Amino acid sequence: MATAPPSSPVAASVSPHALQLIQTLVQMNTVSHHSNLALIHFVRDELKKLGVASRLTSNADRTKANLFATLGEGKPAGIILSGHTDTVPWDGQDWTLDPLSATIKDGRLYGRGSCDMKGFIGMALAHAGDFLHGSAPFAVHLALSYDEEVGCLGVKELIADLKDAGIKPLACIVGEPTSMVPATAHKGVYRYKCCVRGKEAHSSLTPQSVNAIEVAARLIGKLRDMAEGFEASEPRHEGFDVPFSTASVGQFHGGIADNVVPRDAEFRYEFRNLPSADALLMQKEVLAQAERLLPAMKKIAPEARFSFETLCEVPAFLGSASDAVTQLAQRLAGADHTTLVAFGTEAGLFKSAGIPTVVCGPGSINQAHQPDEFVSLEQLARCEAFMRGLIATRQLA
Repeated sequence: MATAPPSSPVAASVSPHALQLIQTLVQMNTVSHHSNLALIHFVRDELKKLGVASRLTSNADRTKANLFATLGEGKPAGIILSGHTDTVPWDGQDWTLDPLSATIKDGRLYGRGSCDMKGFIGMALAHAGDFLHGSAPFAVHLALSYDEEVGCLGVKELIADLKDAGIKPLACIVGEPTSMVPATAHKGVYRYKCCVRGKEAHSSLTPQSVNAIEVAARLIGKLRDMAEGFEASEPRHEGFDVPFSTASVGQFHGGIADNVVPRDAEFRYEFRNLPSADALLMQKEVLAQAERLLPAMKKIAPEARFSFETLCEVPAFLGSASDAVTQLAQRLAGADHTTLVAFGTEAGLFKSAGIPTVVCGPGSINQAHQPDEFVSLEQLARCEAFMRGLIATRQLA
């Protein structure tokens, strides 16, 4: 992937147009349990001013949508700039600023989503006209998704729509906050809910009951054993903060009184698997343990059962420093190395769809999801230099 050398991104300033667009996006409340349509329609209308049509794919109740737009229709398929539009909530966090204020002070742009990841989206949108009218011999695609924060739900619909439409981009850059250092791998995130139905009784008559909490605890013990096994014997993937897969329980609910053997219990758990590990096989181990526990439960209470619900399945991502899209991102970002990230992204889904992918965007994950979330203007300047470098790129492969 040949490209013109990037200018010095550190010394550059952020263009007023880009900064205004980013602030506008941050001021929109797109917390995952709200609609994102105001933002999607805003982007659609901005692109329409340029004569660019957008493909929208919606959720079942049509309260949320993805957007996919091609800047350079008719050119050979090129590169996707991908971002999610939803943010995490700020309830209970100790903010000193209005989370939707998009305040700029001390070289930082504050607000929910400023870092994760409206800075990248706004910067890409600000340069849409340049991508459209530039002399690059390939198209640039803008892909915006809904509900990434709750399980990468929207992007699955977006990718399916691209497949149905026969759109085959050559590469994808997911603009999650990596401090503008290209990331080539992250773990998967697989979350499940388990509900245990036992049989209640007075606590003086425990042999006549099936204690749902105690049964759930045995299953949780299996998860703990698995986690310890990963730590003890799983082959390491160096570069991750935790270089092995993990399993953990995040929530537990059960019981109604001290003297009532609980009929019901519920817990939620997750696996964060290395790219080399199979989280679905991990889940099968849990299901097998439940099957082993079930006969003793049914002997006392035929109605006893386990039920499992999949909350989220976000595949791990594994790219390579030698991938053409990674090398392009390194040159555009002026980065002398690549990195790995601990958090999940949509990159694994794009990669699974056969699209070479890298993760690279402004800001640090250390600021994401936090009170007074911010992205520094220096990082935005680096991102703008990245976009301008992409405009000047003449060959993707």
